[in-house]
Amino acid sequence: SYLPQARTDIRDCSTDPPYLPPTATNTTGRLAALRDAMRALGLHAYIVPSTDAHMSEYIAERDSRLRWLTGFTGSAGTGVVTQGRAALWTDSRYWTQAERQLDCNWELQRTTWIESIGLWILQAVPAGGSIGLDPFLFSIDTWNSYSQALQGSGRTLLPTQTNLVDQVWGDQRPPNASGKIYSLPEAFTGSSWQEKVTGIRQQMEQHVRHPTAVLLAGLEETAWLFNLRGDDIPYNPVFYSYTLLTNTNISLFVDDWRLSPEALQSLRAQCPGPLCVELLPYGQAQAHLSHYVQGNVTVWLGTEYTTYGLYGTIPQEKLLEDSYSPIMLAKAVKNAKEQELLRTAHVRDAVAVIQYLLWLEKMVPQRQVDEFSGAQHIDALRQAQEHSRGPSFQSISASG
Repeated sequence: SYLPQARTDIRDCSTDPPYLPPTATNTTGRLAALRDAMRALGLHAYIVPSTDAHMSEYIAERDSRLRWLTGFTGSAGTGVVTQGRAALWTDSRYWTQAERQLDCNWELQRTTWIESIGLWILQAVPAGGSIGLDPFLFSIDTWNSYSQALQGSGRTLLPTQTNLVDQVWGDQRPPNASGKIYSLPEAFTGSSWQEKVTGIRQQMEQHVRHPTAVLLAGLEETAWLFNLRGDDIPYNPVFYSYTLLTNTNISLFVDDWRLSPEALQSLRAQCPGPLCVELLPYGQAQAHLSHYVQGNVTVWLGTEYTTYGLYGTIPQEKLLEDSYSPIMLAKAVKNAKEQELLRTAHVRDAVAVIQYLLWLEKMVPQRQVDEFSGAQHIDALRQAQEHSRGPSFQSISASG
């Protein structure tokens, strides 16, 4: 009789010792160290999300805390660790992958609902217990959802000063980004950054609440406003930064030694004056903001890209909230020049795709190509086109 092969590429935690595929990561030491750090702060649970401090869609290696702690490399998930248990929540795209990458320290929860994470925490954490998290890694909405899920349960959400995963990761954690931040050549900008700043200031003036400042936390907002680009995050031409734009001052929080001479020149050209950009270290954004909001001010922000940590720095009565900042909305409206640039970029891309389809017609019958080599080839064809800065995501290629 024929017995189906037992799958050897996924873990089996029911045997003794458990079976782990070679793709699984041993997380015993990391979890023990994290639990020590939690105990030192009196935390009963710690939540680890898969985001960075700017709510970016893609994140840098340095921000891949969930990946380091669990071994799971999917793009979306949440981990919760208590003294006795550890669980990972992710959606159906990643269930098979998680079973290949997690060791038996982790329970896989096949859902992403915050309600279900909340229920698990209520079951795993005694009443009176506290749940730690880094407020700079949670959106305002996500933070509020956790608060609601735990409300009236006698369990408290406790924002921690340091990120405990970073603390445990220590000097094994990838270093800060150090690539050059450069000015976009004028040929590629729809308008100068001075024109953009002036337009945003006009919107502030005309707004019924007369905000005195706009806070930018999304990385593409600052990149767009100043016509600057970087490579801190794979597939995204952005760099770590915050901006506080007031009606008289412009503060850009970025590690200034990374700016190219041209970028520096462009930002400092009109100093001193209302179109002079003050450069402050990236790490000082929150301290600067908390100082600024002591005055008689109103800060306008977009809640979608602002973390709870930054948001909580501003007194409620000094806040003007929209889902998206006025910069995001301005960026979404392309002027005639930008439209023209988009069209010509698509023509160059189409050339690469047509070359690829011709190549496939020739290679596939010869059985000379698989999904991986095909993806590599289309990347190379695109790279050969003028002005290419690499793909906007890893090529997804499939057959059959």
